[in-house]
Formats: sequence, structure tokens, C-alpha cells
Amino acid sequence: MIGWAVTFLVVAVIAALLGFGGIAGTAVEAAKIVFFVAIALFLISAVFGVVRGRSPRI
Repeated sequence: MIGWAVTFLVVAVIAALLGFGGIAGTAVEAAKIVFFVAIALFLISAVFGVVRGRSPRI
């Protein structure tokens, strides 16, 4: 999911460089939303892993 956030961020940077301000702003907002959803899902997963007594796989 972090990959999606990076993809939206790259699209936003390219759109901004080409002068498409509206598209760039939309892509930045999408990247922020996807990033925070990914962080929230990671934290929820980490909490459930701790509660269930599993060690995280790295």
C-alpha cells in the first residue's frame, strides 16, 4: 500500500512539473489518504499481533 502512495506522489510531482496543478493537487491528496490508511492498517495489525502473542516476521 505504501507503493500506491509513492506512485501517487510521483504522479503528482510529474503533473506539477508539467503544469497540471489540479491533477497534481488531487494526486497529492490521494497519496496522503493512501499513506495514512496504510499506517493505520499497519498499527492495527501490529496491535493484533501483540495481543495474539505472535512475534512479527521481519
